[in-house]
Amino acid sequence: MKTLKIFAFALASVFIFSSCDKDDDNTMDMMPQQKNIVETAQSADNLSILVDALQQAGLVDALNATGPFTVFAPTNDAFQALLNSNPAWNSLADIDNALLTTVLLFHVTEGKVMASDLSNTYVNSLSPAVNNEPLSLQVSIDGGVFFNGSSAPVTTDIMASNGVVHIINKVMLPPTVVDLALNNPEFTSLVAALTRVDLTTDYVSILSGNGPFTVFAPTNAAFDALLASNMDWNTLADIPVATLEAVLNYHVLNGANVQADQLSDEQQVATLGGNFTIDLSNGAQIKTTSGQTANIILTDVQGINGVVHVEDEVLLP
Repeated sequence: MKTLKIFAFALASVFIFSSCDKDDDNTMDMMPQQKNIVETAQSADNLSILVDALQQAGLVDALNATGPFTVFAPTNDAFQALLNSNPAWNSLADIDNALLTTVLLFHVTEGKVMASDLSNTYVNSLSPAVNNEPLSLQVSIDGGVFFNGSSAPVTTDIMASNGVVHIINKVMLPPTVVDLALNNPEFTSLVAALTRVDLTTDYVSILSGNGPFTVFAPTNAAFDALLASNMDWNTLADIPVATLEAVLNYHVLNGANVQADQLSDEQQVATLGGNFTIDLSNGAQIKTTSGQTANIILTDVQGINGVVHVEDEVLLP
């Protein structure tokens, strides 16, 4: 980003030098002030629908605040694609304001995050979910930059007086716990397990519901270790249906959105497949009824209908 530099040249005459100083002061006074985030969006032709949406949801004053904020701003084409995705939405006015507010706030985070600051992580958005916990926005930089799994940047690092704007090509919808798994390449084995065609339980349908759910999600490496533990299991398809469903049930707590700060040492967690124990004596760990000790390696990935915690082993009841 180029920085404007103003050079003052001293002249020999004191009178002329003084006059130049006065002129420079006037020039500085006439320099335009940097636009804030809302004004920046208003000045961009391809963000006019975003501006209309902010006005409809009553969020203009919020984004006129001091901040700083980072805003991921969908283009007009992105908003039109959103409207086209639902036959009941012919214009922004057809979208419920509560939903529109949730969606828009999901595009805003606190602090000033430049493109060079991005990494594979989750960040808290300003959009509230269950128990007013902030929705987690996924950032991925492997094979290109993506937000929430599929939204890509068009233009980055547009500076505003109260933050920074990144223009993106897709409106990001708040994710369910299922979406959080689908969007993260570290959970492809978990997704494959949940969607195996011969299962008697429709986990995707259940976990896409209102919940709330607390999901303890094993990584791909955890599933690889599970398969390696049994010489008869070369792929997930080799695990008997009853066994796989018992295992999957053991990773889901229904009816509660349990964040990490609500876990306590020796706490009993009642999952759909039985109880396990939280052990905080040596980091955050899970003790299963089968004698395992699994490490919780990432916590509080918040979706619209529940929260996900990541562990390094598949839990066995």
